Amino acid sequence: MAIDLGTANTLVAVNGEGIVVNEPSVVALQKGTRRVLGRGTAVGKLARQMVGRTPDSIMAVRPLKDGVITDFELCEAMLSYFLRKATRDGRRMRPRTLIAVPGGITPVEKRAVYNSAERAGAGQVYLIEESKAASIGAGLPISEPLANMICDIGGGTTDVAILSLGGVVAAKSVRVAGDAMDQAIIEYVRQRFSMRIGAPSAEQLKLTIGSAFPLETELTAEVRGLDTISGIPRRSTITSEEVREALHAPLEAILNCIKQAIEQCHPELVADLSDTGLVLTGGGALLRGVDALLREQLGIAVRIAEDPLTTVARGSAICLEHFRQWRDSFESDE
Repeated sequence: MAIDLGTANTLVAVNGEGIVVNEPSVVALQKGTRRVLGRGTAVGKLARQMVGRTPDSIMAVRPLKDGVITDFELCEAMLSYFLRKATRDGRRMRPRTLIAVPGGITPVEKRAVYNSAERAGAGQVYLIEESKAASIGAGLPISEPLANMICDIGGGTTDVAILSLGGVVAAKSVRVAGDAMDQAIIEYVRQRFSMRIGAPSAEQLKLTIGSAFPLETELTAEVRGLDTISGIPRRSTITSEEVREALHAPLEAILNCIKQAIEQCHPELVADLSDTGLVLTGGGALLRGVDALLREQLGIAVRIAEDPLTTVARGSAICLEHFRQWRDSFESDE
């Protein structure tokens, strides 16, 4: 099976069945213990509903941050639950597993992925860079002698890569993505409106009225939170221009990441990019106008992949299905 182990969401694809699990990377547990609630089933969507709404006795925790595992035990419990859900018919025991990981993670962070997956019930574990998996999932002709550029904006990291002849010729990764956008909105609302809101509310603002580029018709939304001065609940109105202002810094970091990847490239490959352009994947690609912003700033064609949320998982599944063809692209702990 193939796993897109993301900071925000985890997707599992099984050969011949496609994507069978697509759930938030969240675990709910009893505070002061390491026991997952619901007999180990308070994982994913159920746990995600608890974020920001739990009593003092319950915590909703994300085992990954910035694309890497921060809580090994909870990540193992989460993966174990997802693997059981993906193999509920009991036919597969310790399946060969390919996991997509950010390009910039360290050997120690890779070892954490191997260990967590193996203890969760995976058999032989292989790793593939998210950018390469996304390129394959987006259908880019990366085996040809032509530059293909991909930008995967996930929850914790943004991975940019330029590929040619089946390999990565230039790559850059930055730990700024969807979560950083949510945090920027939280901070903006605190400073601009003297109001405290949670990450789910910030994410909802990003999805409903957020944009990276001016809209033809600007939008407004109601924001509700805790007044930082009076300490009582309050509501206010926020505009899409204000949310766009809040998102300026993380979007600038992503733009700089793309520019740095291009700067690493051979001039001949850079010339190809004027024809092939840039493909966006990941949840961040769904932000209104992000393609228009990058098109204006980079001067090349920019398009959003079909179903960008599942591109990495689909690409990983293709690699696993054609294992021998892509074997040299994988890393293993052998």
